[in-house]
Amino acid sequence: MSGADDPAAWTPVRDGLSVTVRLTPRGGRDAIDGVERLADGRTVLKIRVRAAPTDGEANAALLAFLAKSLRVPSRAVTLVAGDTARIKRIEIGGDARALADALARLSGVQAA
Repeated sequence: MSGADDPAAWTPVRDGLSVTVRLTPRGGRDAIDGVERLADGRTVLKIRVRAAPTDGEANAALLAFLAKSLRVPSRAVTLVAGDTARIKRIEIGGDARALADALARLSGVQAA
């Protein structure tokens, strides 16, 4: 089920944006695969990375990929929750509106 009509995968926070991500390690390429609503009702940004989920490699690849895609410094992208889980919460420092617009564009979500 697509969550594109409800882009709650990201929400503004004090110093930027909080993003809920469903990470697929060993995904063949680094890419954003859109927004999806999970069975429990949460909306997530689907991201795949080439890196394996060993020794934090997939998490590091995720953070680096988001920083590069959003054109923010790597220090602005932080893993807040889900270190060993597939569902993760990431905080990205910066202008929340600009970051949300960029994520909408990259994920194919129509701006309201």
